[in-house]
Amino acid sequence: MCYDELCLKNNKNKMNIIIQGTNLELHDDLKAYVNEKIGGLKKFFANIESDSVIARVELAKTTQHHQQGDIYKAEVNLQFPKKMIRNVVESDDIYKSIDSVKDELKIMINEYKNERTSKIRRGARMIKKLKGISPLAWVKGEFRKFKIRNGK
Repeated sequence: MCYDELCLKNNKNKMNIIIQGTNLELHDDLKAYVNEKIGGLKKFFANIESDSVIARVELAKTTQHHQQGDIYKAEVNLQFPKKMIRNVVESDDIYKSIDSVKDELKIMINEYKNERTSKIRRGARMIKKLKGISPLAWVKGEFRKFKIRNGK
């Protein structure tokens, strides 16, 4: 079992990437490929500090003697400040597994960003509604009627 930690701290990419190999030799070409593909996900972290995102990548050879050849697994855990996104893909080629896991992570990251944006907008909408209510109405208890009347 090999374990290698690469923390990319140059100007182009500041995401921390930890690569681990199970039943698989991690050579330099494979490490560079993982850094290129998983490190390329940084551009999807528009509103998230990329220093706080940690990517844990596990590459594994799941079988030694399978009828159809070797089966490889790529597992990526992206740790955001308040959430973790995980994806696992198995394939007959390790490079195909890495590409597939990257494509699925792109979709999952965009869903996470949309969820965060909608929560922020929902809060801003509520503040805008509250600004429209007179402070005197709050004192008299009219605010509760406002919430009940609007169904929220």
